[in-house]
Amino acid sequence: MLRLYNTLTKKIESVTPSLPKEFTLYCCGPTVYDYAHIGNFRTYTMTDILVRVLRYEGNRVHYVMNITDVGHLVSDSDLGEDKLEKGSKREGKSAWDIAKFYTDAFLSDSAKINLVEPDLRPKPTDHIHEQVDMVKTLVEKGYGYVIDDGIYFDTSKSSDYGILTGQKRDELKEGARVEINDQKRNPTDFALWKFSYPKGRDFDPKLDDIKKRRQMEWPSPWGLGFPGWHIECSAMSRKYLGDQIDIHTGGADLIPIHHTNEIVQSEAATGVHPFVRFWVHGQFMMVDNEKMSKSKGNFYRLQDIVDKGFDPLALRYFYMTSHYRSFLNFTWTGLDAASKGLEQVHMFMRKVKAVKVLTRNELSNEKLVKIDTLRKKFTNALENDLNMPQALAVIHETIKSNIPDGDKNDLILEFDEVLGLGLKDIAKNDTAIPGEISELLKIHEQYRKNKDFKKSDEARKEIELKGFEVKDTPAGAVAVKSKL
Repeated sequence: MLRLYNTLTKKIESVTPSLPKEFTLYCCGPTVYDYAHIGNFRTYTMTDILVRVLRYEGNRVHYVMNITDVGHLVSDSDLGEDKLEKGSKREGKSAWDIAKFYTDAFLSDSAKINLVEPDLRPKPTDHIHEQVDMVKTLVEKGYGYVIDDGIYFDTSKSSDYGILTGQKRDELKEGARVEINDQKRNPTDFALWKFSYPKGRDFDPKLDDIKKRRQMEWPSPWGLGFPGWHIECSAMSRKYLGDQIDIHTGGADLIPIHHTNEIVQSEAATGVHPFVRFWVHGQFMMVDNEKMSKSKGNFYRLQDIVDKGFDPLALRYFYMTSHYRSFLNFTWTGLDAASKGLEQVHMFMRKVKAVKVLTRNELSNEKLVKIDTLRKKFTNALENDLNMPQALAVIHETIKSNIPDGDKNDLILEFDEVLGLGLKDIAKNDTAIPGEISELLKIHEQYRKNKDFKKSDEARKEIELKGFEVKDTPAGAVAVKSKL
């Protein structure tokens, strides 16, 4: 049974669904005012692997990842500019065009890194009604109050505020906010709905400069405005997954504010406790031992990886060389090592295709036991809090094992249902080894086994003249298309 570290309880626990073999899972997706960086994609890959593991174990997963296209302000204090409006000014496009462009870029990058498609990708701009309704409920229950710039949640009315961090509300007061809003009852109070104009006043052409008007705003019972960042996830997850979610994922940076606020507003609105049964968070990716972030300008995009000549899936492999709860320091040397590790797997898959060893013979009990042992090692690694470094090690152990290549191939393809390295497509997409090359490769291998190195080299040279190169691997020699 899968066991995960639950941020809520601070323990590794067995993960069970509220309905038999059926999980609900929500992931906080990107804010689409700029490109997602490879630190963001580490979290999304963690979630992707978790979804794959649950499905690998025979479960149905209702998987929702939002796209934040309004309401995420540059300051955690609910003050300052909306990130979409900031992107609009930066690029001279409308906020709507910014949202579409970077949503499309995110979806393109997600496909390149082979992330499974969520069942739904809801956007806050499509769910204003649901958010307004939830704010209404919170106001009616006495959790929401009005000040000049919006409607705020009164955190003093939640005895569990800060439960996700393990801190008390008083301990979260200092350092959690960039700016101070003196009208808030408590420093930790947060915006449910923000007014475009003070005290909900609508736009007045006599008083307001139309050029400074927000591009994204909607009418509400309290005046023209837009939703707070946190209410978005609560309203959309409730609509599509119900009042309680089995698993909620995100980056560790979301724990102290965004996810803390999601919990108290959802539980206050619905009366259901806990809002999420299992919280799973991925740790930061570092660059030169600093957190990778857009604000620091020390981030890389997936396209930067491609521009350096790396397969995007080498980055996916790189993520799996470290446990998701550990800091991962990005270096080009580390990515190159991951790329070589992935290439070793590719070369084995090419070899299997090239020498056509996919026919099956009856296996001895010894080899059947070995296959079963390898499969158990792999599943044990997965179930041990998604220990992907161990899972990757099983792949290479399989390649070096003494079971037949055809059975190795099948086992590795089974494992790749979780790893998501696209191994099924390797032979199809980039090997296309002609029959004559396969025959020459067999001859080269046979001569080498017989220690007739002169004839072995002659066969190798003939292969190279035909536009292929021979690479020796622990699994044997393989031919790959020459890059020249």
